[in-house]
Amino acid sequence: MPDLTWLPPADDDATAEALSSRFTARLGRLPDGVWAAPGRVNLIGEHTDYNNGYCLPLALPHRTYAAVSARDDGILRIGSVQKSHGWEGRVEDVRLGRPPGWPAYVAGVAAIFAEQAGAGELGADVLVDGHVPLGAGLSSSAALSCAAGLALRDLVPALAQLDPADVAAACIRAENEVAGAATGGMDQTIAMRAVDGHLVLLDCQDFSVVPVAWTLPDHEVLVIDTRAHHTLADGQYAVRRQTCEVAAATLGVRSLREVTTEQLLDGQVRALLAQIPDGAARVRHVVTENARVLELVSGLREQDAATVGELMTASHRSLRDDYEVSCRELDLAVDAAIDAGAAGARMTGGGFGGSAIALVRREEAELIAEAVVGAFTDQGLEAPHLLEAVPSGPARRLR
Repeated sequence: MPDLTWLPPADDDATAEALSSRFTARLGRLPDGVWAAPGRVNLIGEHTDYNNGYCLPLALPHRTYAAVSARDDGILRIGSVQKSHGWEGRVEDVRLGRPPGWPAYVAGVAAIFAEQAGAGELGADVLVDGHVPLGAGLSSSAALSCAAGLALRDLVPALAQLDPADVAAACIRAENEVAGAATGGMDQTIAMRAVDGHLVLLDCQDFSVVPVAWTLPDHEVLVIDTRAHHTLADGQYAVRRQTCEVAAATLGVRSLREVTTEQLLDGQVRALLAQIPDGAARVRHVVTENARVLELVSGLREQDAATVGELMTASHRSLRDDYEVSCRELDLAVDAAIDAGAAGARMTGGGFGGSAIALVRREEAELIAEAVVGAFTDQGLEAPHLLEAVPSGPARRLR
């Protein structure tokens, strides 16, 4: 029997207290408060967000924590419990590529807020503690930016009128314009606007959200962090996004959201897409994925676990074959979970590594997890880590 490594969420109160103490030890004063924002799992609807489509994420109980004190001198000092390096500089000096690395997700939000709110003297001391697995495709970056963004919203009087959607929008801009990692906005939206105990049907055309109850009490979502490192800034994500934009322009629509599954069979549409390298396959994934999201929501409302699982697996096949964002580890996790009895499974997140998810009966979760880990061991791969995806609440202030 293989050893299983489960990653439970941190305790909010204990983590906030410990982080506050670390902040005080480093800076000689208590923080103004501690905030936390969740990672996320997307049940279905991948690479649809930047095409104005539909997705169905849920917030994880695994969170990134930020102890923050406001400053009025335009200076940012950013540190991390997990990282030996941080960043110190002026908000006015933040731009694409500066600061490099993870501090950009904090500094970028401060810069966007300073620009939007006219808070020229906005600054902060920030110490973060991340409990969303890094590189796992579970949106640790959005959790980081949203924890810091909510803290700044609460601490800077000029930002007090901003609602959660406004904070999410600032975090989206920060990731795109400062961190240089293309994002369609799903991750930041679920971090700020999640509903405890629910998934969220997100319409990325207008960023409206509809809570969707989890109606399968006998089932849970098992998260398999393959530990194949995932990044959105390596170019492949951007290439696919550009292909979709070119395809929409070629078809004369504002986004692929406007293309129907029936139109994919039209001879003229097929001829136009044939002119774009990989265009037909990429568009087919986006269009059919949008349809699968809405079908899965109907399946949940009908408490039909078989349909939900089948749609998840169909989504993975499309991501693997048409969008080509899967990898050996993700395919192995999906196949092993299904072979062991999962109702369905798929990769989740941007792809090229990261995590897979499986819909499993609660009483079978341990056995299916053992089968997946065993499959990795048999292939000579590092054993994956495991999480339970419990639909949780949005970013909030803890103290």
